[in-house]
Amino acid sequence: MRGKGKSTIVWLLMGMLVLGLGGFGVTNFSGGTADIGTVGSVDVSSQDYARALRNEIQDFTARTGRQVTAAEAKNIGLDQVALSRLMVGAALEDEAQRLGVSVGDQLVADQITNAAAFKGLDGKFDRARYADTLNREGIREADFEHDLRMDAARVIMQRAALAAVTAPAAVTDRSLGWLLETRDIHWQELTTADLAAPIAAPDEATLESWHKANAARFTSPEKRKITYIWLTPEMIEKTVEVDEQSLRDLYDQRKDEYQQPERRMVERLVFPTNDAATAAKARLDKGEVTFEQLAAERGLTLADLDLGEVSKQDLGAAGDAVFALEQPGVTGPVNSDLGPALFSMNAILEPVNVTFEQARDDLRVEAAIDRARRQIDDQSSSITDLMAGGATLEDIAKETHMQVGQIDWTGANEEEPGSIVAYPEFRQKAAEVTEKDFPELTTFEDGGIFAMRLDKIEPPALIPFAEVRDRVEADWIQNETMRQLMALADERKLAAEAAVEPVVNPTPAATAPVAQAVGAAPIPVEPVAPVVPAKGHAEPGLTRGGFIVGVPQDVVARAFEIAEAGQTEVVDAENRVFLVTLDQIHAADTDSEDNGQMRDGIQNRLNDSMRQDVFEYFTRAIQSQSGVTVNQTAVDAVNTQMQ
Repeated sequence: MRGKGKSTIVWLLMGMLVLGLGGFGVTNFSGGTADIGTVGSVDVSSQDYARALRNEIQDFTARTGRQVTAAEAKNIGLDQVALSRLMVGAALEDEAQRLGVSVGDQLVADQITNAAAFKGLDGKFDRARYADTLNREGIREADFEHDLRMDAARVIMQRAALAAVTAPAAVTDRSLGWLLETRDIHWQELTTADLAAPIAAPDEATLESWHKANAARFTSPEKRKITYIWLTPEMIEKTVEVDEQSLRDLYDQRKDEYQQPERRMVERLVFPTNDAATAAKARLDKGEVTFEQLAAERGLTLADLDLGEVSKQDLGAAGDAVFALEQPGVTGPVNSDLGPALFSMNAILEPVNVTFEQARDDLRVEAAIDRARRQIDDQSSSITDLMAGGATLEDIAKETHMQVGQIDWTGANEEEPGSIVAYPEFRQKAAEVTEKDFPELTTFEDGGIFAMRLDKIEPPALIPFAEVRDRVEADWIQNETMRQLMALADERKLAAEAAVEPVVNPTPAATAPVAQAVGAAPIPVEPVAPVVPAKGHAEPGLTRGGFIVGVPQDVVARAFEIAEAGQTEVVDAENRVFLVTLDQIHAADTDSEDNGQMRDGIQNRLNDSMRQDVFEYFTRAIQSQSGVTVNQTAVDAVNTQMQ
């Protein structure tokens, strides 16, 4: 009776909820939910939207490996993606209906009967399974079949709209030419040795002004003063007792690691017949091909042939032949489980014979750490109880094996091996803890434990000049060096550009006009040979995206931005200054057969990009033509319901 009464109350409350929501635009809450919008004559139901949103969330989870809630999905914008896709689909459906585009019953029937979800144990279409599956999803058969028909119609509409969309050949050629173009350049790096004089040491006033003007460079980061306690298996490993028999048992369990016969690193290439293998070996012996080339002829790589480290017994019938080789080489043909084969032996691994006495110390450490890990796990509950009882971290450190420590956490602390900062669990917790959080026990991946308390947060502050004077001076000198190098680079750039045109001697200002006035012959003007600055290192045939050893990649990128041959540019990259001169541009041969695959790739990417744009314009146009309405109240109701 109590159960029946409770059920009645629940249904009364649900009825009131449905009536209440009905006033806000949500009707048929349990069955045919309200429409969340329409496009033309096509309605989009809340059920369709809920299903689409679930699909978007599942797809996001599959791509990122992170499960998200409905609220997080809304913040990410997955709800808008789901709604947009539904509206696009509805617009295509409305346009298909307007144009009379549809498919026959046979196509719909084939899709249903071939669907794996509707097949029984015998692999054939099961009518009862079909009905039951749709019923569980809350979908009527007629609606499902209508959706299949409209999906096919939408595909027809989409293909028709994009069928003739291809990138113009001129665009493909231009893109290919841009990508494959090569250039001849010269480059040189300017250093302090190129300056006319060394950088003068700054005075104190200059440094103090620099310290104030560049305060951000000399400001300490936020410090989170943290007290922590921690315990790892390595801390108590030496105090753990391990009996002799346990060590011998562990040695026996891992005897395969300590007792290994001689092994070889081997690759195996199998042939269909013994004659084919013999012919391949003959070509190999003559030096006509390499073992890798033989593999490539059969569509394989050396990684496909690798057997790893194998013993004589592992190779079976081929063991004698392979282990007869005293140095790396190829032997065969030898019959293997897969047929006649050639075996390439690449290395000889000596046998391993480590006795129990030799391995005892390592085994003892391993066994002790494993036992320490279990001891820490057993102590965790009692340490948690101490925390719950109000014990401070310092008190817990006194009563247990845990060690107490303090750290000024900035997020940039060095991850020194053996320190607590080396653990990612600690770093994450240190960045998140607040002064209101109570210490709680957290586990390291290696079985250790720790807890922390945030004592204080010190905001960023300008470090006094006296404490960072050396840093300020080094920073000023570096900046002044770069300034002078850039000025020198600009001078040399102008000199390089001036050297392109011959310079003519000017007429002497005082004598030439007077001499000419009394009838003297004009003074002959001789061209002056320009002073051509050194260009530096030559780099012919540089490709776009290529690299120059020891030179920042920005230098290559800027070399391909220079417009005309003969021009020089200044490049400031990674606190270094370069002069880059373009000597010649070599156009790519876009008609070469060798570039066919790259051309196809560019063509496909351009086609995809244009089709996406055209499809977006097309769907916007038909939505604008048909008219789109969205019931935001119904959308919000579904979002709330899914939370």
